[in-house]
Amino acid sequence: MTLTAPRPDRKEFRAALIVDDHPLFCDALGMTLQAVTGIDRIAQADRLAGALSALGDGARPDIIVLDLNLPDVNGLEGLMQLRQTAPDIPVLVVSSVDDPRVVRAAVIAGAAGYVPKHSQRDLFRQALAAIARGDVFVPESSAEALKAPPSQQDEAIRRLSQLTRQQANILEQICAGKMNKQIAYDLSIAETTVKAHVTAIMRKLGVCSRTQAVLLAREAQATAALPEGGAAR
Repeated sequence: MTLTAPRPDRKEFRAALIVDDHPLFCDALGMTLQAVTGIDRIAQADRLAGALSALGDGARPDIIVLDLNLPDVNGLEGLMQLRQTAPDIPVLVVSSVDDPRVVRAAVIAGAAGYVPKHSQRDLFRQALAAIARGDVFVPESSAEALKAPPSQQDEAIRRLSQLTRQQANILEQICAGKMNKQIAYDLSIAETTVKAHVTAIMRKLGVCSRTQAVLLAREAQATAALPEGGAAR
């Protein structure tokens, strides 16, 4: 199923970055992408950190294909970090988890599409074609979930997805109970810079205190967590 989305005009996909820690699946997925699209350059990363490092070094794939459950992240954390780092690159989530609630949360967090790992090749073709047109693609089984009225948890995820990478780092430190001085030391930035980021974080999250920011972050994380048994692939 495709959903109209405010994305750029049609894109040509020639290069892809696959982020998944299963080498055999990465190879199979790479062959599938090459077979159903014009993609002819495939790069792989088995950790989110590797993907972020590649992007930081200047890699600019036309599309990122992401597994939600990685050794160094779980749930929507990886998706949010990629969107914060490279907001201009569409991210297609390919996961063994096909729970409509997770699909909905991924789309709210900025995924350009969502395809279950067990899908047939034609579904990947449909997803890539939809994303190239500027649409958001989700499996038919999740269509009804995306039509549901926005919930408080949806709003929490939407607000968190608006943070920059640095703001997300600082919010993570706040959730760990650290004060501005310690955060400044850990991130090697000025304490005044931390204070400015904290102010911007609370404004984007629509909260008035650090405690409220922590509660909102935890609410979003609970919503985005993989369902029981979701890590099994």
